[in-house]
Amino acid sequence: MRSVRLGATRGLTSSRRVTGQRGLAVNVLALVGAVLLVLSALIHLHLWSQGYRNIPTIGDLFIVQGVAAILVALAVAVLRRFIVLAAGALFAIGTIAGLLWSIWFGLFAFRESIHAPYVVSSLVVEGVAFVVLTVAASLAFLPNSSK
Repeated sequence: MRSVRLGATRGLTSSRRVTGQRGLAVNVLALVGAVLLVLSALIHLHLWSQGYRNIPTIGDLFIVQGVAAILVALAVAVLRRFIVLAAGALFAIGTIAGLLWSIWFGLFAFRESIHAPYVVSSLVVEGVAFVVLTVAASLAFLPNSSK
């Protein structure tokens, strides 16, 4: 019996690298995305050190976000595969969602303000990271051309 691989799943699990100009674009975008994730981590770790650590639950989430963002950034920079790039994009948009939820509705009895230090910077850094990593993941998902 012959084994059949579905085209869409091949892009998710394959260890192949994208080559040519598209491969170069994926590599550059992955590195830029990784740097942006590290910047997001640094923002969260800085805010944690400046007093957010004293906010119940939120302080713990800030340290978790900082460490997790660094780990995701390392995976993105080293592996540069579709699934890792997509996970990095989802991590960035998840961080944005948590911040916006905290501003609009409050989170764990804490309500953030859009005017608090680094809120706008965080939204910009994570928003650009989401876009960059989404583009990188999209380019990595496409099959290699047969030139």
